[in-house]
Amino acid sequence: MSLYLALILLLPLSGGIFNALLGRHLPRRMGETIACGVIWGAFICAVLAFLRFTGPVTISYASWLAAFDFQAPAALYLDQLSLSLTLMITFVCGLIHLYSVGYMRGEQDVPRYFALLNIFVFAMLVLVLAENLPFLYLGWEGVGFCSYALICFWYTEEKNATAGRKDFIVTRIGDTAFGIAIVWMFHLADSVSITHLNTMGPALPAGTVTALGLLLLIGAAGKSAQLPLSVWLPDAMAGPTPVSAQIHAATMVTAGVYLLARMFPLIGSSPAALAAIAVTGCVTAFYAATCACCQRDLKRILAYSTISQIGYMVLGVGAGALTASTFHLLTHAFFKALLFLGAGCVITALHHQQDIYHMGGLKSRLPAIYWPFLAGALCLAGFPLTSGFFSKDAILGAVLERGGPLYTGLFGLGLLTALLTAFYTFRMVFVVFHGGEENPPFEKGGAGGISPAGAGHHRLPLVMTWTLIPLAILGLVGGMLNLPEYVAGHGTLDIFLEGISGFARHAPAQFSDDIISLVFAVTACLAGLGLAWSRYTGARRNAVLAAEEAGSARSDFFLNGWYLDRLYRLLFISPFVWLGRALWKGVDEAGIDGTLNGLARFTARLGELPAAWSSGRVATSLYGLAGGVCVVLLYVAWLIAG
Repeated sequence: MSLYLALILLLPLSGGIFNALLGRHLPRRMGETIACGVIWGAFICAVLAFLRFTGPVTISYASWLAAFDFQAPAALYLDQLSLSLTLMITFVCGLIHLYSVGYMRGEQDVPRYFALLNIFVFAMLVLVLAENLPFLYLGWEGVGFCSYALICFWYTEEKNATAGRKDFIVTRIGDTAFGIAIVWMFHLADSVSITHLNTMGPALPAGTVTALGLLLLIGAAGKSAQLPLSVWLPDAMAGPTPVSAQIHAATMVTAGVYLLARMFPLIGSSPAALAAIAVTGCVTAFYAATCACCQRDLKRILAYSTISQIGYMVLGVGAGALTASTFHLLTHAFFKALLFLGAGCVITALHHQQDIYHMGGLKSRLPAIYWPFLAGALCLAGFPLTSGFFSKDAILGAVLERGGPLYTGLFGLGLLTALLTAFYTFRMVFVVFHGGEENPPFEKGGAGGISPAGAGHHRLPLVMTWTLIPLAILGLVGGMLNLPEYVAGHGTLDIFLEGISGFARHAPAQFSDDIISLVFAVTACLAGLGLAWSRYTGARRNAVLAAEEAGSARSDFFLNGWYLDRLYRLLFISPFVWLGRALWKGVDEAGIDGTLNGLARFTARLGELPAAWSSGRVATSLYGLAGGVCVVLLYVAWLIAG
């Protein structure tokens, strides 16, 4: 087991170092092969570790940080949760790496791209396998750096560089809160071991646990793009599409959910902290769903959908449904990677056109993309019997079971969000793939269009389309990982994770509660689908699209993400800019520079006064002599008088 865990980390790291140092000097195909091979090698090691797994194990490889009583070794902890996520990360990222080979064909700096992509996987694996918080924080910051570097991969365009900086700065806010929590927990327990800290919950004052829970929530909100730190993720679409798939599906944004689930035994004893987590997740899910309903950029629709789905996972943690949250995290990785990779195929086929209003009728032109994309859309919308349906319903059912005015209200808001999710998902599908046969982009020579034959330079590399198939299959049948009690009596994932503290299975919910949750979830999905069908198919389609493209105050509000960027600029950036300008103009230039410059001018003028008497004129010299004699006589008279 020690060897397998070491290889799971070392293979992606070595691939990244190889491409970073030697990739430019070797054939491109060699670098791509190594980059993909190390990820699939890590997946094979994860499978072997799964086959040999008999229970949680801690393996320490070396001393990393040690000072006085502070000890943070390079130690890994493998339990059911970290093993599940390791399998998912290596498999999904392996497919994304294969897809990248076709997507990045013709691009420059491919060695840099694959080096960062490999190190991104390494950092996420460190995060989920770390046994102590400083080691976890190393992976936490690693995924932050790699996301920044990959989002602004095409840094020669200013908007891409700006998007990367925005990601880096906003997530630092959450990272700071998480860092404070780590220091505080060490001060309280004299340990940074996750397993030890998770036993400290009952021994700590309730207020302390609540404060720690809120700090961890802020940290999770930064990485997982939850309110109020969600503004960076939509702009992160500036990077290559496979990067978006990896950030949204298998790395980065799932880190916050993992942190809350991992530290749940510590913070779960605080009802206030759990309520804050649940409210944050549910409100974020609703907020992002409303924004996605009005987006016209294909990737931004998927970006807001990720924020919304991560909100469901955070809601599940707040409701104490850790298995349901983990279940949704796993299924979401499959269908969200599928949707992003499918979107990348569409964008590539349309010469990097991302505006859905310039698309339409792609079902017949790109059938190899349409059917897998439809499978992912069904999962995202929570269509009955898909993986997204079972995992999302498990979270909503747990919230309903929790009861009380707060969680009942959150259940209602979660259902409304489910309806909006189905609506914007099928809006995207119907606008992009249905209708639009007569649209200008698809006429011969139209800008951004594809020819009816779809031949020539419009044909996609097979590696891009083939990688969609396994993700589509897993998205559709992934619900079998944890079928609900009313279907199978118990879920496979429930049994697998029940040995972890905080993941223990609760008493079976009443059958009536399960049926109520099921009926509401199905109704919400079908209602959203029907609403999208009525608006974006048939005779109303063109009129609706024309009205949306014209815009309105309401649609602009949602299109701009409730103007959160403007709010933050007003509250934080503008005062900082005003203060900086005041200090620059008022204090630095007017005060400091003005005083020094004025003193210099005064001294110069004083120096000019005697210079005026040295003009060389005899009369001026006589006046000076007479004046000097008068001064001397006055001084002598003053001495005599004294």
